[in-house]
Amino acid sequence: MRIAEIYASLQGEGLLAGTPSTFVRTSGCNLRCTWCDTPFTSWEPTGDERSVAAIEAEVLALTRPHVVVTGGEPLLCDDVVELCRRLRSGGLHVTIETAGTVFLAAPADLMSISPKLSSSAPPADTPGNWRARHEEARRRDDVLLALMAAAPYQLKFVIDSAADIAEALDWIESLEREQAGSIDRDRVLFMPQGRTSEELDRTTAWLAGECLRLGVRLAPRHHIAWFGNTRGT
Repeated sequence: MRIAEIYASLQGEGLLAGTPSTFVRTSGCNLRCTWCDTPFTSWEPTGDERSVAAIEAEVLALTRPHVVVTGGEPLLCDDVVELCRRLRSGGLHVTIETAGTVFLAAPADLMSISPKLSSSAPPADTPGNWRARHEEARRRDDVLLALMAAAPYQLKFVIDSAADIAEALDWIESLEREQAGSIDRDRVLFMPQGRTSEELDRTTAWLAGECLRLGVRLAPRHHIAWFGNTRGT
């Protein structure tokens, strides 16, 4: 599979924020979010082809008990199934970070799903017809429900406006109707949009109050505050 980077850091987002982890970042994505903070895995994908055995060896050498398989979109890579199986069989906790648009039966201890709201779409004049392609691919409720059923999960929505909040809440209610059951609000997280500490501070300033009012978890993007928006962090 094509790998952009493998490194050790602290998990910056979600229910396991602050956990020392090894990150395996695959390259390649079926979406083109306008605010993407890893364009080297989507807009201009880079990386080297690596075998599952080579990736496993590098992960084990970093000696962290938690592994985060991320991207790009890691579930585009069939070899992720074997990689996750081998890592978990070695006693490691595996998180898969996905946009929830592709289903792959990859074993995980936490399925970290970040559904992309309509505000994520790139401008209409983006080359390659990417706005239409992004819109067609970004919402697959059947895939979301399958991933949520496959492993413990968290739903992380990137929020940049009040309209994003309304859309996220409507989406959750739609999923509940489709599965005929409620979604645990402790597993729903609103994450402020921002690629710099300044942008995150501005969004968090109003989003924190909305999360309190709605009873939804606020998910700060700690790694931006800790390390800045830099690779390998």
